[in-house]
Amino acid sequence: MTFSLTNKKALITGASGGIGGAVAKSFHDAGAKLAVSGSNEEKLKNFAAELGDGIVPIACNLSDLASVDALIKNAEEALGGLDILVCNAGVTKDNLALRMKDEEWQQVIDINLTASFRLARAAIKGMLKRRAGRIIFVTSVVGWTGNPGQANYCAS
Repeated sequence: MTFSLTNKKALITGASGGIGGAVAKSFHDAGAKLAVSGSNEEKLKNFAAELGDGIVPIACNLSDLASVDALIKNAEEALGGLDILVCNAGVTKDNLALRMKDEEWQQVIDINLTASFRLARAAIKGMLKRRAGRIIFVTSVVGWTGNPGQANYCAS
């Protein structure tokens, strides 16, 4: 099945990883102009060069709230607006709940959940003005089924 995203502008977080990279490639092949985000700037630049024209790499540390808050603005400026936000980035810090440190819990919640909420909230503003837009949250089956040692990841 093919679909067209011609003239659409999308931001994909976690694009330097497997799922995010596959989503970005699919969107690019469908004609979208993309901003791809991840924490590894060099990997993002190489990935953008691999895909070709219409790709803007924007490095972002999702554990840093200032970077998160700037990401939507930077993507909108680079693309000339934003039609689609794909919140795909995520981390794991596995540990049994009895041994999980507060920092392990908080880092996963901050990156996987809080950053996605803040990105969506920022993207909604422009989407409402344009009266159109889509926000896609990529999640894991372990949010439904659970997994030993992943209380933080399952919750996020």
